[in-house]
Amino acid sequence: MALSKLKITTCLWFDGQAEEAANFYTSIFSNSKFLSAHPHLEAGKEIHGQDPGTAMIVEFDLDGHRFVDLNGGPKYNFNEAVSFQIDCANQEEVDYYWGKLGEGGDPGKQQCGWVADKFGVSWQVVPTALKAMLGDKDLEAAGRAAEAMM
Repeated sequence: MALSKLKITTCLWFDGQAEEAANFYTSIFSNSKFLSAHPHLEAGKEIHGQDPGTAMIVEFDLDGHRFVDLNGGPKYNFNEAVSFQIDCANQEEVDYYWGKLGEGGDPGKQQCGWVADKFGVSWQVVPTALKAMLGDKDLEAAGRAAEAMM
């Protein structure tokens, strides 16, 4: 049996903020676009609590990575167990993404390269040079890099 090429899409669960989040993310990442929005209908309102006509599913693309934001209601919240890693070529990129994503987020969830945005989604803003230093075969050098990061 021939396997088809899979397209994996990340789905993020929101409580009424899906469209706002999609617009926020596409404004930060270059080569990104808002794709579509599909409204809630009357069906399922007792479960999700969203008004008919408001966005149920919002599709967007961040630099080739497809996302779906779902307004599924208040049942689930984001936490640090899942995060999105941004590999940055230089300090200018680190500062840009850290500043944009951290705007309005919980300052207590912004340390050691991790930043939680205003929706509670966690991001790791990582200089590619740091990955190289942490993976150094010289364990003492890698340890110094880890200590500096912390």
